[in-house]
Formats: sequence, structure tokens, C-alpha cells
Amino acid sequence: MQGKVALVVGGTRGIGAAIARRLAAEGATLALIHLGRTAEAGRLAAELEAGGAQLLLLKADVGDPSALSGAIDAAIARFGPVDILVNNAGIAVTGPLEDYRLEDFDRSFAVNVRAPFLAAQKVAAAMREGGRIITIGSVVADHMPGPGGTLYAASKSALGGLTRGLARDLGDRRITVNLVQPGPTDTERNPADGPNAADNRMPLAIQRHGKAEEIASLVAWLASDAAGFVTGATYDIDGGWCA
Repeated sequence: MQGKVALVVGGTRGIGAAIARRLAAEGATLALIHLGRTAEAGRLAAELEAGGAQLLLLKADVGDPSALSGAIDAAIARFGPVDILVNNAGIAVTGPLEDYRLEDFDRSFAVNVRAPFLAAQKVAAAMREGGRIITIGSVVADHMPGPGGTLYAASKSALGGLTRGLARDLGDRRITVNLVQPGPTDTERNPADGPNAADNRMPLAIQRHGKAEEIASLVAWLASDAAGFVTGATYDIDGGWCA
């Protein structure tokens, strides 16, 4: 990926950080958008730069369209058109159905659906032929194992239609658009030794949490030249959650 510019939205923690590390290792120039925990984001940036990566760290609330647009403008101004867009930022508002508020719905869809759409729309306007757009969703889009996740599942389900629509819109420019749906993955948000870890693993055929690096490996392949004929597809990387 030498000479390629990669923008990772939500790229400084968990799966996003693993994706950033993998793309940097492949030689990509990186722009990483994060929301908070600035010191932690700075440590990741320092690590990648020490390894030789060119990197721009950008702070923005992607649920705010103007903030997201401004961050993308800054990335393009610094490095030029984006070749690889990874939409990884997301939130999970969970709880009993009767407790959801209207603002919970609006925030869930603003971050999980509107932000990937707006990022793809803006990046694609300047993207060179043969670019890559990859969104990180969730297997709960296809299989919800219990109550409490209606808004999260609904927002993640919308990403399938977004992916297929974008693939059709951008296919004549050989821009591929794909969706990656992880199952339980060992991160700070869902640790393999956490209080709900055993329940998370119950639907799995392979009885362990996934690793963030495994998700990053799939993303790296989809971003590579080897995946140039793959578009509009959904890849479950879930240990058999949906089997």
C-alpha cells in the first residue's frame, strides 16, 4: 500500500487501532479520526510514526456532519485524495425497549449510519479510480441473540443496504465497497475476560473471542489490489455466530 492514503474513522482504539497498525505496516499514509481520549490517541500516533508511518491525527465528533466534513477536508488538504476509507466509528445504545429516548435513536443513526454515508459521499467525490471503502458493522445485524439491542441492531442492519447501494453507485470507477461484520472481539469494550464474555461466546462455533488483529487482516485484504473484484459484499468474521 505504498503511496496509498488511508482514512480510518474511529481509528485509535480497539478494532480501529488494529486496522491503523496493519495499514501502516502495509505502507499506507494514515489519517485517523477520533472523538476523545486524546492522550491515548497521541500514544498510538507516536507509536506508528516511530515505525515510519506518515500520519495525521484528527479529533471530531462524526455524529456532527460539519465536524466530520471538516476532518475529511483536513485529511485531503494534508495528503491528497483518500484511496482507502475505513468507517469504524460506532456507538451502542442498549437497554429495555421502553427506556429508549428519541435522542437515543437520533444519536445511534447519526453515528452508525449517517456518518459512514457522509464520509463515503465526501471521500468518493475526490477518490481516484480503484479506491476502497470498507465499513465495520456487526453480526447483530443478522442475528440478535437477546433483548436490549434494538437500536444497535437496526443501525447496523442499515449498513448492508448502504454498502450495496454504494457499490452500484461507484462501480463504474472501480471503487469497491464492502462491509465487515465482526462477532465478539476482545477489546476494551468487550473483553474476553469481562463479566458478559461467557454469554457472548454462547452462540459461537469457535468458542473464543475474536482478535482485533484478525479483523484488521480482513480489512487489509479488502483494501488490497487482490480484492479488486470484490464489491457490495458482507463478510462475517464471527467465529460462527451466524452459522
